[in-house]
Amino acid sequence: MSQTDPRIDAYIAQAAPFAQPILEHLRAVVHAACPQVEETIKWGMPSFVYGGKILCGMGAFKQHATFGFWQGASVVGASPERSREAMGQFGRLTKVGDLPGKRELSKLLKQAMVLIDARGKKTAGKPAANKTPAGRTATSDVPASKTRAPKPPVVIPDDLAAALKKNAKARATYAAFPVSQQREYVEWIESAKREQTRSSRVAQAVEWMAEGKIRNWKYVAKK
Repeated sequence: MSQTDPRIDAYIAQAAPFAQPILEHLRAVVHAACPQVEETIKWGMPSFVYGGKILCGMGAFKQHATFGFWQGASVVGASPERSREAMGQFGRLTKVGDLPGKRELSKLLKQAMVLIDARGKKTAGKPAANKTPAGRTATSDVPASKTRAPKPPVVIPDDLAAALKKNAKARATYAAFPVSQQREYVEWIESAKREQTRSSRVAQAVEWMAEGKIRNWKYVAKK
């Protein structure tokens, strides 16, 4: 049985008039397609949880709303054009008609549920690691293959962190970004050679993120 969260009722009530019907529509479609879904708030925005995992989420900004799947690329394809306009995979939503039809959206939701179920089964079926007498973990006699060293984590600059602290929507957008998009903003700010330029970039970054925009949204929109 679906579980609702009164915080989402309040979020929708406080959203801009154009966004309210979009959010209500999305909420209804999600619950219809996934009766087991639970509602919560993640990064300041409504999120829907299935099987203990985030299924999808939505948000409202001054001039647009957003909706996206947690495993977006696996559900709707790799980096669709509209996903670069704003958070999620459906670009800037200004009316319900900007979304796929109810039947198509329900189909995508069910695909996302299948992915979560499959991941859960894969984790459950993974053999437990064996402990050697020395206390080391041994999963196989076959040497582990070489893997590429991951990039270092993104460290948010103090000035950007302070600016985001004052803007809840920008902060929520940054938190919901994948690491690659966080890195684009941080590297842009860190590359400034003058303090004035840096301050200007911080202000601009917060303004764009408050609107749900990625760092290179202008370039992507022109492609």
